[in-house]
Amino acid sequence: MIVGVGMDLVQIGRVHALLERKGERALSRLFTPAEVARCRGGRSPRESFAARFAAKEAFFKALGTGWGRGGAWTEVEVVSAPSGAPSIRLHGAAAESARAAGVRRVHVSLTHTDDLAGAYVVLEGDAQAP
Repeated sequence: MIVGVGMDLVQIGRVHALLERKGERALSRLFTPAEVARCRGGRSPRESFAARFAAKEAFFKALGTGWGRGGAWTEVEVVSAPSGAPSIRLHGAAAESARAAGVRRVHVSLTHTDDLAGAYVVLEGDAQAP
């Protein structure tokens, strides 16, 4: 059963400008160390950071909590399989919020153009009453 669906689209330039302006403080608030290493080590760091930002937003939208009440940004971690396929790993309050909502599996798709990055998240599981 589908528990929730979320989608987010961001301008890559705006995410890049935020990271440039706020530096390491923004990186550590928004991304895990593994995400930062993955993005910085790839061919398209700007696009990778923006797509992960969109994925986190899309997750919180799918959960129906918004990012402030569903957990912290770093508790929603976008990881990549050896094939490059993305998935989401939950930690802390985000994992607990998902469990409480009956989420058993998180599906994510990332995409980008030269200017935009987007993510689509589907939460699958057993719906439970809040």
